[in-house]
Amino acid sequence: MLLVMTTMPDVQSARALAGALVEGRLAACVSIQSGCESFYRWNGAVEQAHEVPVLIKTTAGRYAALEAELCRLHPYALPEIVVLPVTHALPRYLQWVVSETIDADDGRKIESI
Repeated sequence: MLLVMTTMPDVQSARALAGALVEGRLAACVSIQSGCESFYRWNGAVEQAHEVPVLIKTTAGRYAALEAELCRLHPYALPEIVVLPVTHALPRYLQWVVSETIDADDGRKIESI
């Protein structure tokens, strides 16, 4: 299983992203977090923005498709996409993530978690 982190500019765009990823079976679950303040350097200047952190649960087998869709749907020119491998989790939860990320194109379950 992978935990993919990104940030969105607002709750509405986070909800739209979450719906698309779950509907497309690219993610088993997307958790929209409370807002945060981000400070970063962009184009030579220090910027500050209110953002909405988003946690996406998926499988290694679905990651490439998820990344492509995330880049396509994300409103930022350079979206934050950080991936953490999950080394331990409740086995039933892991199996649920696998079962919810069935490849819609061929109907096969993606076995790598």
